[in-house]
Amino acid sequence: MPLYEYLCGDCGGKSTFLTRSVNSPLEPSCQACGSGRMQRAVSSFAIGKTVRQVHDGTGPVPEDPGMDFYRDPRNIGRNVEERFQQWGMELPEQAREAIDAAREGAPPAGLDW
Repeated sequence: MPLYEYLCGDCGGKSTFLTRSVNSPLEPSCQACGSGRMQRAVSSFAIGKTVRQVHDGTGPVPEDPGMDFYRDPRNIGRNVEERFQQWGMELPEQAREAIDAAREGAPPAGLDW
């Protein structure tokens, strides 16, 4: 059951909606003011740490306790970039900037490295 976040064009509030499937019709209205002027937002996401494969195809991550797959700047945002490409969607500029900044060593606000 996917969650979708929308920003209200009237009050700027963020509303979250749960749907039965990705194909379920959704006509969102603001949970704060009731407006129908909603724009879909890029939601934050989580990745389980059970994946131990390098995304660039070079093979499994070495079992070195000091090596953390999720701290490797090459892997930051790869899943997001791949999914947008898979879905035939353009990556929003805000997401592109956050990924690029993280790869340069500036994690998005709120992330604990």
